[in-house]
Amino acid sequence: MTEYLIRRVLQSVLVIFLITILTFLLIHAAPGGPTQVMLSPGLTPEIFEQQAKNLGLDQPIPVQYVRWIGDLLQGDLGYTFKNHIAVSDLLWPRIGNTVILMGAAWLVSLLIAIPWGIYNSTKVYGLSDQTASFISYLGFAMPTFWFGILLQQWLSLKLDWFPLSDMYTRGKEGDIGDLFMHLVLPITVLALGFLASYMKYARASMLEVLDQDYIRTARAKGVKERKVVFRHALRNALIPIITILGLDLPILVGGAALTENVFNWPGMGRWFVEMAGAREYSALMAVTIVTAVIVVIGNLLADILYAVVDPRVKLGKQGGKTA
Repeated sequence: MTEYLIRRVLQSVLVIFLITILTFLLIHAAPGGPTQVMLSPGLTPEIFEQQAKNLGLDQPIPVQYVRWIGDLLQGDLGYTFKNHIAVSDLLWPRIGNTVILMGAAWLVSLLIAIPWGIYNSTKVYGLSDQTASFISYLGFAMPTFWFGILLQQWLSLKLDWFPLSDMYTRGKEGDIGDLFMHLVLPITVLALGFLASYMKYARASMLEVLDQDYIRTARAKGVKERKVVFRHALRNALIPIITILGLDLPILVGGAALTENVFNWPGMGRWFVEMAGAREYSALMAVTIVTAVIVVIGNLLADILYAVVDPRVKLGKQGGKTA
């Protein structure tokens, strides 16, 4: 177990390291690149070269990368080009805002989707199952930004039930009740897509497990249906869902970026879009690295949870899984 965890952590570190290389190369290969943004326009070639030298932009790409990764390991994410503000000072508060939005949407979708999917697996093609199928098709087909605008139009502008946008009402910063009211619409938008996906996976996974021989044996012995579902079938049915949870992290981050822009939520995704428009490459690299770390850690945790959910899954000494 310990050897496997160490191996997985090392693999995750390697993935993040490769992502830093790819991100750095893509940013520096962009048209104009950091050089054109950082240096003042209208300079003579001599002054241009001198400024590039002062900023270290005249060095070979590998040398610039080593300097950048060294600063990154020390927590220095660089500075914005135009205002020379530390990227970390701008990024960390926005990460917290994004985590609040993503975490709440994820939790809501899981708390609704998994119990509902499990229930529908025992009542196939019933009213509840058909209702869930309709919601799932709606969630898969409806674009995030369009659904968000639709909710704003009806529930904010026409009915005035919820705030239109932002994270807090001006003057109520830190008010939990006000934060909750501002969360309702963006959470609804984000959760709908994942609700559709998780309901389908939970239902399909439970149906597959309920058709196994050991489940039929338990029923033949007179075990109550509730015990069959929750004690014998549920753990095995959760394994595919855990896989999806790990793989959905990038989608959740992308969906949060769209939702943050629609609802003017001061999070990391919205800030990334703003920094892309301003060609603030230090900020773009920082957001990319932070997102990569979140996704890698999420997949690592999902891999480890296999052994927690299903005791038959053992993390072997060779790093493989044997049932």
